[in-house]
Amino acid sequence: MAAKPKKTKDNYQTSTQAPHKPVTIEAFLAEQHQQDLLRFITCGSVDDGKSTLIGRLLWEAQQLFDDQLAALQNESKKYGTQGQEIDFALLVDGLAAEREQGITIDVAYRFFSTSRRKFIVADTPGHEQYTRNMVTGASTAEVAVLLVDARAGLLTQTKRHAFLTSMVGIRHVVLAINKMDLIDFNANAYERICQTFEEFAKPLGFASVTPIPLSALKGDNITQRLQNMLWYTGPTLMGYLETVDTFHTVNIGSAFVFPIQWVNRPDSNFRGFSGTVAQGTVSVGDTIRVTASGQTAQVDEIVTLDGPLQAAKAGQAITLTLDCEIDASRGDVMSSADSPLEMTDQFEATLVWLHTDAGLPGRNYDLKLATQWATASITQIKHRIDINTLAHEAATQLQLNDIALCTLATSKPIVFDRYTSCQTLGSFILVDRFTHATMGAGMISHSMRRAQNVHKQSLTITQADRERLNGHKGKVLWFTGLSGSGKSTLANALEIKLHAIGQRTYILDGDNIRQGLSKDLGFTDADRVENIRRIAEVAKLMVDAGMIVMTAFISPFRQERDMAKELIGPENFIEVYVDTSLEVCEQRDVKGLYKKARSGSIPNMTGINSPYEAPKKPDFAMNGTTIDQIDECVNKLLKLIL
Repeated sequence: MAAKPKKTKDNYQTSTQAPHKPVTIEAFLAEQHQQDLLRFITCGSVDDGKSTLIGRLLWEAQQLFDDQLAALQNESKKYGTQGQEIDFALLVDGLAAEREQGITIDVAYRFFSTSRRKFIVADTPGHEQYTRNMVTGASTAEVAVLLVDARAGLLTQTKRHAFLTSMVGIRHVVLAINKMDLIDFNANAYERICQTFEEFAKPLGFASVTPIPLSALKGDNITQRLQNMLWYTGPTLMGYLETVDTFHTVNIGSAFVFPIQWVNRPDSNFRGFSGTVAQGTVSVGDTIRVTASGQTAQVDEIVTLDGPLQAAKAGQAITLTLDCEIDASRGDVMSSADSPLEMTDQFEATLVWLHTDAGLPGRNYDLKLATQWATASITQIKHRIDINTLAHEAATQLQLNDIALCTLATSKPIVFDRYTSCQTLGSFILVDRFTHATMGAGMISHSMRRAQNVHKQSLTITQADRERLNGHKGKVLWFTGLSGSGKSTLANALEIKLHAIGQRTYILDGDNIRQGLSKDLGFTDADRVENIRRIAEVAKLMVDAGMIVMTAFISPFRQERDMAKELIGPENFIEVYVDTSLEVCEQRDVKGLYKKARSGSIPNMTGINSPYEAPKKPDFAMNGTTIDQIDECVNKLLKLIL
């Protein structure tokens, strides 16, 4: 084992050993109960030594069992780093099977303790494609240990992690300049990195940045100072972690916030609301309010697995029973009656994009905020942040690891707060509606004023009234297929038949719309998404007017067609797939577009250099290869409509 660390004369203790060890399990548990808990993360770029550092901390804190130590020593003989007796990274990265991969992918959590404090450390991955996991680890941390390879200095991923650390609310950062042994413990190199980071971090608003030069492999400045860096007079890493005074993100003195996770009904005699107190405290007899409905009730009992409580505080999982029946379910949020929460359907947020599929304004996602779910879309990307300079750049879509200030709109009002006031109600994720992959994570800045100023106007004449006057139901027939497939031809033939029997109709054709409503849009993926969003909104208004609407658009993306279906209503929406092969469409090439695309004149031609996602289960499909089929298809469509 490592030699027992010594203490230094400064205020940061370097010892991890207690003056005496508890001699019984009861004494040990009593000591642990009295200690506070510090959550911190290690982050930074790839191969900066995060896993090695955590392994060294566990080793120095003497947190290893004999069997772990024996396995570690055996594996180190095969995978030892630079001839060292112990390869500390094996403690976190795993043994032989995982070591072959050589990288940390997910967040690895480790618990250890000293005589002064308990710790939970999250080892977060350094690779750009796993930035989402770094955000996950940082979301509950109070301190960030940002590692820098002394040879490489600050890299783009180092800066990205520093920015994300600031964004999620971590106020204390250790700039751990690692691998000092590989630059001969050069003080000048250390100072240069410190100055560079100081300039970069000025706008990030950290409460403290503590630079520490160290060698995780050899143990310099982990728990004790060695002879290699006598020029350094600051704290050791463990000394800092044992004594840093953090601002806890969960403010017990704040207003009570309780997202309902589950309505607990084990039998007909019990009804409670289960969840975790996100903020503040609640006591028996307090009056609480359900934010969405405004209903109030008094807390009758606070139930836990260990028995009833008189009061509960932030972080505790509880079940509340009330003195009267109220309308509340999963997704509702309770608060103190005298401190009501706000609701909004439009807000501004800093968004971190976490997926290889681009984030496009107008595209619908599922938003999860606390226990609430709603459909949401990015309405505007105000600017993207250049992670190297922190400059603001224009952007029309979000790529993997982009950080941007955006406005978002939800399908219904949700309970929210600013992230700086309440992390639970101020943070959210965006989820792909079909793959259920996490696409982005956001932190709310504020509600948009238009969310409070714009209200839906109640009208006397309804869609049903207009349909009675027209003599038929309003419908949308959404024709989709490649350019030249025959969408407009089929829609036109159908309208002729409908008009002949007195039906009120209108065709929204792609070319016609782009001469007016979508004149400002091009053919990028983002512009195509916005074009379909506009068409869907117009079609919805026409259905409300009781009309039969035919839309003839390529509409290449399945997500946008499904968005249109949900917006208009499945009962009013018929998806018609004109399934004509690319070869036939190119042979027709009535507009000359395919020829231009093949020559490179058109960069975003669907079917050539831009994808078309065919419907999986259209309401009606036809082969548009021959014109002879049109009359037959029109008759079949008439049966669907009338």
